Amino acid sequence: MDVLEKIQQNYSAEDGELLLAAYNYAEQMHSGQKRASGEPYFTHPCAVAEILIDLGLDTPTVAAAFLHDVVEDTPATEDDILRKFGKEIMTLVDGVTKLDKINYQSHEEEDAENFRKIFVAMANDVRVIIIKLADRLHNMRSLNFLSNERQQRIAKETLEIFTPLAGRLGISQIKCELEDLCLKYLDPEAYEFLVTNIHQELEERKSFVEFVVDQIKEILVESEISGEVIGRPKHFYSIYRKMKNQGKTLDQIYDLTAVRVIVNSMEECYEILGKIHKRWKPVPGRIKDYIATPKRNMYQSLHTTVVTNFGQFFEIQIRTFEMHKMAEYGIAAHWKYKENKTNENNFDARLSWIRDVMDWQGSLNESKEFVDSLKNDLYDNELLVFTPHGKVISLPLDATPVDFAYAIHSEVGNKCVGAKVNGKMVALNSQLSTGDVVEILTQSSSRGPSWDWLKFVKSGSARAKIRQFFKREMKEENVKTGRAMLEAEAKRKGYNLNDLLTESSFKKLSNKLVFSSVNEMMASVGYGAVGVNQVIFKLIDYYKKEMPKPVDVIDSSKLKNTPAGSVTVKGMSGLLVRFAHCCNPVPGDDIIGFVSRGRGVIVHRTDCPNLSDIDKNRLQPAQWTGEAGAEFVAGLKVVADNYDGLTADVIAEISVMHLSLTQINARITKDKVAEIELRVKLNKRSDIDLLVNRLKRNKRVIDVYRTTN
Repeated sequence: MDVLEKIQQNYSAEDGELLLAAYNYAEQMHSGQKRASGEPYFTHPCAVAEILIDLGLDTPTVAAAFLHDVVEDTPATEDDILRKFGKEIMTLVDGVTKLDKINYQSHEEEDAENFRKIFVAMANDVRVIIIKLADRLHNMRSLNFLSNERQQRIAKETLEIFTPLAGRLGISQIKCELEDLCLKYLDPEAYEFLVTNIHQELEERKSFVEFVVDQIKEILVESEISGEVIGRPKHFYSIYRKMKNQGKTLDQIYDLTAVRVIVNSMEECYEILGKIHKRWKPVPGRIKDYIATPKRNMYQSLHTTVVTNFGQFFEIQIRTFEMHKMAEYGIAAHWKYKENKTNENNFDARLSWIRDVMDWQGSLNESKEFVDSLKNDLYDNELLVFTPHGKVISLPLDATPVDFAYAIHSEVGNKCVGAKVNGKMVALNSQLSTGDVVEILTQSSSRGPSWDWLKFVKSGSARAKIRQFFKREMKEENVKTGRAMLEAEAKRKGYNLNDLLTESSFKKLSNKLVFSSVNEMMASVGYGAVGVNQVIFKLIDYYKKEMPKPVDVIDSSKLKNTPAGSVTVKGMSGLLVRFAHCCNPVPGDDIIGFVSRGRGVIVHRTDCPNLSDIDKNRLQPAQWTGEAGAEFVAGLKVVADNYDGLTADVIAEISVMHLSLTQINARITKDKVAEIELRVKLNKRSDIDLLVNRLKRNKRVIDVYRTTN
């Protein structure tokens, strides 16, 4: 069944018209585009829409799925989407669209900023991330057409971010398939082994699973309880992870298949659990009650592992039909089962987690730190600990009493001076275990948290609240520190902060990083919420676009003679003519002559910043004579990711153009960014422009520009 047939089956005639319009518009805009597989690009948005239809998503979400790449990959604009399909669909499309590419320091930072934008949009409308998950799922299904390097990078990112995110939202259908696909590319040998051998194992155990299912059906009949009993093979990645973590071979994994019992009420779940334990002995430590204490993604079920009289182990999961819907579809069940309102609490609980993340995300240092902190909160591994009054608190694995204190309330964390675990005093950096009863000792006169706490807290929420405290309490000091840090970094890169930070550039920057004032930006840098380079790189980018005048100090001792007859200066004859080494003019540059005392005429580029400090009365118009054959030297600076072979790639581009390299210096900054300064001989300006463009084609090159040193 194709996507149009599914639309006809699942949506009203009116909704179907809207979806068909989105389908046709996307098909038209992507016309002629191809995927890496050679297929028409339009097959991708169709596949994403089909995944969302199967999940039961609403009409605007499916329409946005058809359109999710048109703004990024075609001439279509957000205004076009707004005009044709309305604000709701345009907002969803915008949430999924990646950030415009500016001068990021690495692919990792670019990916982190993209993900942060998606998460911010998700806080306003969770459907954004569901579209993104479907988009990632289809991309993973067709990953085999990409290079091995890209397969590894995308699979690793998917396993670290998107699969736990799908799990946290409870969408197990997407989570399980993504995990298996990641395994296929990250450990292909293990994947092939499992595909081959698990099928064989399941065939051998088929009769045993059928026996267990029949036995449980008998229990249901005897108890006069209606329900379903099914055997479900576990997905490859869960078996792989168990083998790896526990050091077991495949024949030692006894729960390749889980038997699932689905009944009508919570009371029936517990009744069936008791009767199953009466028939078969439960394995100690393997009984988990996720109904009384749901997982952080609001998953509910009873799990038990039992052993038969023949010594065979198997796992049984018991849940209600409502719990089963939520376990399979998670947050998507809100739309798939919209006629049933009993899942509203689960939906609100999942959204509250997203809102909590957004409360602390703004305090973290750069997008990469946000993503790193989010990973800790996403993973399934969690601790369930208790307050002295019996309230259950969910924390990341290896969490500390400080994490617990901030999970209770910000002020409890800020006033924390000690902790008791199970009635005994413990260090604040000690690790908690599931079932611990934790009591936080506070003191109203406490001066607040310690910077050292940031070294051991595990939750992003605690880390952000500690940073917020220092942001609020040390504002003036943070402003001074931030300004000093920015001034120092600007100077190190050859700029003056006052030149970079204009009213216009700050307005653009505040639109990106959401600052209400310059002092707020300085303070954010000072206490570490925003990285120095995150600000400086953007300011330099704006500066070059508005007034590309690199700032440097003139050194008149570093001048060189011009080739005879290459330049004429109005009203000057018989004087020595030299090129200024500060701006290295080459044929084609706009130039001007400066009449020096006893040193002849010094030729500068007209945009040389050093002219601002020169007596304007001693400037004379100058022009190139157009004579060919003279050689000139131009300086370039290349800023790029640090990787093996960078210098060789730069030299190769110079060699391809048959230019002469006269000098090259390379260094790595403390931010792990490579900077290469070089001087090249050439005959005309077009050579240097062509070289700059060739170097910029390298995706790992951040910037290339003429130097004035």
